[in-house]
This record gives sequence, structure tokens and C-alpha cells, in this order.
Amino acid sequence: MRLFAGTAALCAALLLSGAAMADASSSSSDMSMPSMDMSSGPSPSMSNMDMSSSSSSAASSSGLPSSSSAPASSSEPPPLSGPPINIYANIGADHLSPVTKDALPRVYVPNHSSNTVSVIDTTTLKVVDTFKAGIEPQHIIPSWDLTTLWVANNGHYGHHSSLTPIDPATGMPGKEVPVVDPYNMYFMPDGSAAIIVDEAVHRLDLRDPKTMKFKVTIKTPTCSGINHADFAADGSYAIFTCEFNGALVKVDLVHQQVLGTLVLPKMSMPQDIRLSPDGKTFFVADMMNDGVHLIDADSFTITGFIPTGPGAHGLTVSRDGTKLYVSNRGSHTMNLANKHGPGSVSVIDFATKSVVAQWPIPGGGSPDMGNVSADGKQLWLSGRFDDEVYMFDTTSGAVTKIPVGREPHGLTVWPQPGRYSLGHTGNMR
Repeated sequence: MRLFAGTAALCAALLLSGAAMADASSSSSDMSMPSMDMSSGPSPSMSNMDMSSSSSSAASSSGLPSSSSAPASSSEPPPLSGPPINIYANIGADHLSPVTKDALPRVYVPNHSSNTVSVIDTTTLKVVDTFKAGIEPQHIIPSWDLTTLWVANNGHYGHHSSLTPIDPATGMPGKEVPVVDPYNMYFMPDGSAAIIVDEAVHRLDLRDPKTMKFKVTIKTPTCSGINHADFAADGSYAIFTCEFNGALVKVDLVHQQVLGTLVLPKMSMPQDIRLSPDGKTFFVADMMNDGVHLIDADSFTITGFIPTGPGAHGLTVSRDGTKLYVSNRGSHTMNLANKHGPGSVSVIDFATKSVVAQWPIPGGGSPDMGNVSADGKQLWLSGRFDDEVYMFDTTSGAVTKIPVGREPHGLTVWPQPGRYSLGHTGNMR
């Protein structure tokens, strides 16, 4: 979320009444720019879904390239033939890919207001390096083929934006690659393209996953503040969250077009999104309504709501794939947030769709985005308003605080088990 998100989100949510958002710029040049009661919270009956398709500059008949530019040593994703029984079956501690064997055990933290990356040794829990990134780094994203970590520097409202590659074997950055407004980045499930989430210009840019050469744009005019996503079990579509107009968009990845828009209730501000292990339910963090919406994957409708805590924001899947860690950032907006707020982590059991544990931060805090360690024993989250990182013991909930740069955001923990990365801070499959 950008610094202006709080005020803009409230205004946009009040004005939205199902009307289509204004079309964003279509330029595509590289530099144009505890168990809880699920019946409480926002009422699912208030949802409003517009299933009309939006236009796309992609050719809907061509689909994606069938070949991937990933090296032959990378594991291939499953065919798009049907949802597996457990989409997280390959992220267990014993599923580290040979591709990651030389990776240093590190946490990489993008400090948004310092324009730096802090590097933490996961054994000593100490910062061992800090290097310069691009302008306003937001997230650190593992590449689909697990060989590179990309720092998404989204610049000033899309200007002077870039991606900085990090070599996981050395922990050192490479030369910046100019791209338009990379607030976040994901990858096609078959590895054929990187998906740059251009939040400022309401679109998704598909690029070569290795060189980042531009391919095609998917316009998302009904999604203001597009930022986070997760993918269907069969990889055929993705659902993106629209922070500033309280909605979700469903994007057909084969034909590269928007399939529909689902408006969430009660001035929602959706943030992170993750799919349940059985592939049937999307969990969507809502920072304004302090909990998680449940979205049926097939019908694209709201089926429930789980209250968690103030400012529900980031979602991280446990190493065994049975739990969902919800980071409650302690504030509903960026511009009204204070240090040492009522931040916490809620632990949701996927099977029962209920909160089974609540972990407060002693002295307060602002947990944001992150991931779990390879063995699953540590949950790492950035402290967005406190200039620190939190390491939670996933057995006890005990917290260790580590000072970093100003306004840390989407950190990643590396290496991660899994065959390939779908992007963000390490959404592995």
C-alpha cells in the first residue's frame, strides 16, 4: 500500500456503487511510466458482483506461450487439468529444491522509505548487510525458477521504477532493470511470464520472466489499487485485490482478460489473498473490517467472514499447509498509524475456518508482510510503522524484534521449499 492509501481508499469506497472505474493509461512501453464466530463482521448479503468482461489489449485467442524460459533443472508445475487434493503438498520442509542448495539462509527486507534492503541472518537473528535498492522498494519476490530474488522498486507514482535482482547464493544485488510501476510481481503458473502489478495505472504487464522484456498488458479498469493475488488450483485464473475501491477482480490467465468484479461489503480495503489447501476457498484480508473474507473459488461469491484483529493485512501459509497466519497491522490507514500500535498475528485453521491462536506483540507493533522459515519454526514479518522486523516462534508465539531501515514492507525468507514460486514474498507451490 502506498502512503496515500488511507484517505484515497475511504473516498473510493464511499463513491463506488458498482460503476466501472475509469480506464487507466494503456501505455505499454518499458518506461512509460481463540475460535471466532464467522457470522459476525460484514454481511455476505451486501456483496455485489459484476461479471461483465473488461477489455484487454492481449489477444484472447492466443493464450500464453507453452514453453518456459526457466532452466531445465527447475521443477515443472502440474498440468492445468484439475485441482490437486492439497495445493501446498510440495511446500513442506523436506521439499527444498536442488536449485536452492547454494542459497544463503537469509531474510531480505525492503525498507520502503530508506530505499535500501536489510539482510538478516536467520541463525544469528542479526542484520549482516544493508545495500541500496531502487526508489521506494515494496516487496522482494522469488523468481518462478527459484534462481533470483527481485526487489520491486515502484518509484514515485510509477516514475523511476525498476526491479533489482539479488543473487541468493551471495546475497548481493545486481543491475536494476527499468519497468513500469512494479508495486508487486507474480508469475504465470507455467513460468511463461512475470506479471507486474502496475498499481498506479490499473493494469497488469506480462514480461519475460528472465529478461523482463515487455510482452503484453491486461487492463484492469474496475480495480483501483490492484496489488495482491493468488491463483486457482488449476492455474487457469487469478484473483487480484483492489485496495482503493474495495473489490476483487477475476482474471482469466489463458485468454488474458478480466472475467468479473466482486465488490466487497462495508467500505472494505482488501489486502493479501491466499487459497485454501483444497483449492475451494480464497481467504482475503480486509484492513478496514479487521478480518478475513471467505470467497468461493468456483462461484466467485462471499461465503463468510472471520474476525481477526485491527488492520488485517498479510497472509502467510504455515509450513505444513494447515494454518494461515494473519498479520493484523494495528491500523486502518497509513497516514494515521503510530508506532507501537495494537498489532498481532491471528492463526486460522484452514479445516475449521476459525481462529485457533492469537499472538500479540509485546510493547505493540505493526506486522505487515513476510513468510515462514524453511523448517516452519519461524514466522518473519516486517514491522511497517516501527522500523523493525518480527520473528515469531510458530510453536509458542514468542516474538523477537530486530531493528531495520525505515518503513519495512514485503520481506521474504530464503530459501523456501517448493517446486516453483508464484511470486509476491514467496507464494510457493
